Amino acid sequence: MRGTHTGSGTAVAAMLKHVFLTGSPGVGKTTLVQKVCESMVSGGVSVQGFYTEELRERGRRVGFDVVTLTGERGALSRVGNKALAGRCEYRVGQYVVDLSSFENLVLPLFQNIGVGGSVFVIDEIGKMELFSQEFIRAVRQTLDSSTCSILGTIPVPKGKPLGLVEEIRARKDVKVFMVTKENRDAVTDQIVSALKECLK
Repeated sequence: MRGTHTGSGTAVAAMLKHVFLTGSPGVGKTTLVQKVCESMVSGGVSVQGFYTEELRERGRRVGFDVVTLTGERGALSRVGNKALAGRCEYRVGQYVVDLSSFENLVLPLFQNIGVGGSVFVIDEIGKMELFSQEFIRAVRQTLDSSTCSILGTIPVPKGKPLGLVEEIRARKDVKVFMVTKENRDAVTDQIVSALKECLK
């Protein structure tokens, strides 16, 4: 099984290019991504990209924002019964996805990826983000490019498989960490080590 240690561990490690975290919603994947980023930056590694953040009002989740590592913020989705004015409706459960807001903030990040020895954060590659064909294309290009290593998050398999997510899981150059409430504190160092291996 990929991700386990075998006798030929060095051969496997030499091919490693990207690191992804998976786990149940709310388990702490984004917090872990932020911790790993801090560790990489303090080690002199260039880190770019975005993460997804819950938006709460009076203790109730009302949507999600995408936030770049430089602090820019845009809407990803909001709880709503009606589509955003004049736009095609993309919906996941009770959330209406603001595709143009997401694309306007996130797609330019892919065009400005640093060259060599850098980490690009994609948190997350989930149902909402996958409404964007441009995003799917950009992720595939980045996975295949030699300019950076991706630190990303993907959902656990549930219901209908998500094409790009399954592609990522099947890649030989990807290491996937399963994050649980029990291991999330202990696994940080392992993720940092795997990313450093990717950057060699």
